[in-house]
Amino acid sequence: MESNCGYIPYKNTGYFSKLVIDYLEENKNLQNFYNYSVSIEGIQQSIQARKLFNTNRKLLVNELYNQYQNIPLSNKQKSNLELLLNENTFTITTAHQPNIFTGPLYFIYKIIHAIKLADDLNETLKEYQFIPVYYMGSEDADLDELGFININGEKLIWNTKQTGAVGRMKVDKAFVELIEKIYGQVGVYTYGKELIEIFKKCYVEGKTIQQATLALVNELFAEYGLLILIPDNAALKKSFENVIQKELTEQFSHSIVAQTSTELSKHYKVQANGRELNLFYLYENKRSRVVLHNSQFTIDDSSLTFTQEEILNELKNYPERFSGNVILRGAFQETILPNIAFIGGGGELAYWLELKNVFSAVNVPYPMLILRNSFLLFTKQQEENLLKLGFVIEDLFKSKSILMNELVKRESDKQLDLSKEIAEIKNIYQQLKNIAQQVDATLQQHTEALQVKTLKQIINLEKKILRVEKRKFTTQAIQLSKIKEHLFPTNNLQERVENFSLLYAKQGKKIIREIYNVSKGLSQEFTILQIG
Repeated sequence: MESNCGYIPYKNTGYFSKLVIDYLEENKNLQNFYNYSVSIEGIQQSIQARKLFNTNRKLLVNELYNQYQNIPLSNKQKSNLELLLNENTFTITTAHQPNIFTGPLYFIYKIIHAIKLADDLNETLKEYQFIPVYYMGSEDADLDELGFININGEKLIWNTKQTGAVGRMKVDKAFVELIEKIYGQVGVYTYGKELIEIFKKCYVEGKTIQQATLALVNELFAEYGLLILIPDNAALKKSFENVIQKELTEQFSHSIVAQTSTELSKHYKVQANGRELNLFYLYENKRSRVVLHNSQFTIDDSSLTFTQEEILNELKNYPERFSGNVILRGAFQETILPNIAFIGGGGELAYWLELKNVFSAVNVPYPMLILRNSFLLFTKQQEENLLKLGFVIEDLFKSKSILMNELVKRESDKQLDLSKEIAEIKNIYQQLKNIAQQVDATLQQHTEALQVKTLKQIINLEKKILRVEKRKFTTQAIQLSKIKEHLFPTNNLQERVENFSLLYAKQGKKIIREIYNVSKGLSQEFTILQIG
């Protein structure tokens, strides 16, 4: 690892699915499920396809200006908003729900990746302009997933009685109390108070979560020119009306996804199967499924029912009440944005690979898919402690059990490896088989069974010897566990568990620049970064 940063292949981490690894390696089993390789050539092809689609840029820019009315724009954001009106300007988009206080670290990583790729492309393809966009999935109603954060091993939960789309929920007293709890965790650090002031400024009681999230993400990334889009918007949804109408009248997406899923499931676990009707209805603090039964449209968990004519009138008059689920969300995103590349996590890539034919059915361009950047952040002290144990940071991707086995075998002055003896036993049994076969061929099978039994017992003995010897290394085991648990909490990737608050409290805003500097655009590898 050079200086304070290194890169390793995703497949070497053990934390990514076969589908994701195969996508990165352009395995032939997946090539029918996407359009563009992750390369400059792929970007250029995506641009050409995008040019054939008439994006309503004026509508998009008008709605963005409306959205930013009470939020100060950086000069770069102002420039980017004007550039969006240009037919040679394209977006690089990442999407995520409005997790409170940004949720897990990868929320931040996704956005930085979009910014870095846009900047890289602006340098490489100067005949075009590229703008990073964070598309907020604020209509998600899964508060159990979005309503908590983990800081240094402590889970802080927003206990609210509100229901429906999380983005439409409002900051309440219980939420404000969370800010005080976060202060208890980060207030002692250099930039802790600064972070809490940002939270208090953005999460004002009575403000919706989507507006608060917009303010917070803008505080962190305005200087980079990032544009944040809240698609829960009547005017924007109006531009998607024909697709929602097609879903209501034909239920077109279900059969397409079912067919694609069947093909994909021959080699991989399918991520999203969808439903017969892939729409939700947003009304009275609820986000409920639209269900078709006996030519009647009913709204799940309510008494609302519509005929086809009535629900199409509802769509015409109140487009903001309709929300696509995971199957249609991407098509909406790509309808309203002049987008050429979508940056998502492994799970997102898995379900996007099921959707190419859905896009084709509604004549919406299907973007390049890019796996978001991943990071393991560690301190110099953690690295030094690990080196004393005889390991480097990259070793931590192995299980604690494997690492302790390696440590004990390396440090012990006793013989713990019986591989030489096992080889000798195999030779002895080979001789016994030859002797037995000369007497009666049927005795060979009996001799082989004895060999299997003996080898199993010897292997178990080897494990017991190692287990007993491990007891002499309890201090090292405790030290290793402490490092491992901090960098891989609950045996998961750090970025999938920890919130950014502690990092910011210790490092300040410079941590964003530091991660940006080592982020990659199109070249996809896992990043290991020393941060202090």
